[in-house]
Amino acid sequence: MAEERSQRRLAAIMAADVVGYSRLIEQNEASTLAALKERRRTILAPLVAHHHGRIVKVMGDGVLVEFGSAVNAVACAVELQHRMAEANDGLPEDRKVVLRIGINLGDVVVDGGDLYGDSVNVANRLQGIAGPGDICVAGSVYD
Repeated sequence: MAEERSQRRLAAIMAADVVGYSRLIEQNEASTLAALKERRRTILAPLVAHHHGRIVKVMGDGVLVEFGSAVNAVACAVELQHRMAEANDGLPEDRKVVLRIGINLGDVVVDGGDLYGDSVNVANRLQGIAGPGDICVAGSVYD
């Protein structure tokens, strides 16, 4: 039986997650989930579409987004951080939803609608080292 070749493509990957998600859920699960759902609908999805991206998957407090351009990925991330900060205005410090974002550029393996590979892993690692409200980009994105 012939082995099926994986489809590969170059993509800019943005990985984002909510800082202190477990604490927010512990304090008020219903309110936190409602806030995240609302922000995905009114902030994230429109920004991703505006910057020609595609939401690959949502994982609880995280999201993985694919862009065909590193410039679009960075522009989306910057605007996302600004819009999230605006949405937090007036909220008590312990109820603010703050993101950290990592962006990488490289080959990805495409399987159906999902993406895999080292480029996705690196974007997730960059997100993990970004500070609250920050964007950490790989050298390939910076260049």
